[in-house]
Amino acid sequence: MSVGVIIVAGGRGARAGGAVPKQLVDLGGRTVLQRSVAAFDAHPDVATIVVVLPADRLPEAAGLTGRTRVPVRAVAGGARRQDSVRAGVDALPAEATVVLVHDAARPFVDSGVIDRVIAATAGAGAVVPAVAARDTIKRVAGGTNVVTETIPRDEVWLAQTPQGFTRDVLVEAVALGASGVEATDEATLAERAGHAVAIVPGDERNVKITTADDLEAARMQYAGTPRIGTGYDLHRLVAGRRLVLAGEVLPSETGPLGHSDGDVVCHALADAMFGAAGAGDIGQHFSNTDPRWKDVAGLDLLARAVAIVAGRGWRVANVDVTVILERPKLVPHLAAIRGNLAAVLGIEVEQVSVKAKTNEGVDAVGRGEAIAAHAVALVVSGARA
Repeated sequence: MSVGVIIVAGGRGARAGGAVPKQLVDLGGRTVLQRSVAAFDAHPDVATIVVVLPADRLPEAAGLTGRTRVPVRAVAGGARRQDSVRAGVDALPAEATVVLVHDAARPFVDSGVIDRVIAATAGAGAVVPAVAARDTIKRVAGGTNVVTETIPRDEVWLAQTPQGFTRDVLVEAVALGASGVEATDEATLAERAGHAVAIVPGDERNVKITTADDLEAARMQYAGTPRIGTGYDLHRLVAGRRLVLAGEVLPSETGPLGHSDGDVVCHALADAMFGAAGAGDIGQHFSNTDPRWKDVAGLDLLARAVAIVAGRGWRVANVDVTVILERPKLVPHLAAIRGNLAAVLGIEVEQVSVKAKTNEGVDAVGRGEAIAAHAVALVVSGARA
């Protein structure tokens, strides 16, 4: 028995809102689709996966599905779900005798559900994982709010995916759909083609993301524990250098000596972010012996740091920076500095704190020979849609 999986991700997900289809929205550092693909890729019985995408997304298929153990093929979906599944069936290798059809918008499917569906499919021909209804079920007349019948809830099951089929049963089902019969899932088409469909226990956690509220609830499951990092930077002040803090050029006869522009605010913040994400420090990513970073702007390095941290599944929630400098006074420039940082970090200005202190004449900073900055960054998992 060779198991093939069709993951249906061809829809636009309009009910979930957002600028991208729900299956491509970030969920704790990976997209909804990537989490669905990963669940089947990790299952030892799965030999191949076909992902059905919107036609205009096919050139991006490798990045959209992520790296996998088993072969993954992407094909364009059709106008209806059943058209998309038919395209997936046509793309399966001939040796796939058991086929699972899964909604990409169910990223919480686990190995237990997959096990039960695979085990039952060979004998039953068509299998649906489902959970028993807990609430009293009322039938309402179409277009009204009048109850016409109370349905015994022990007869009602809430269907999920993956739905399992022997290949010949699924081929019959999609052929019926292609003939003009409409259905919301392949199990319904199999029923109408005359096949019995068996139920196996599903999982209440195997929810489908349909609305914006569903998406927000899903994100909460991957919110994880926020992490905090600290950063510090210090530069000597010398004549002939500009004094730049978060892209703002301050009036000064001296500026920080350094390989880059010596922007202590951005450098301290980058280190804080790297520390929170467990990504090393600024020297590992932007070495002061690398000519690429010669005189590079601090905001540029900070933007790169944001991308590195995001690549590890984290985004900045808020930051706090203290700049220690005798002169010039920073207060007139703090609003601009905060605005520049917020724009690069992708957060609101209210989530950026920048404070100015002097060192009361103590040590090199107090004598006006150096500038220093301390930073704290709070990061949380995931990225905004």
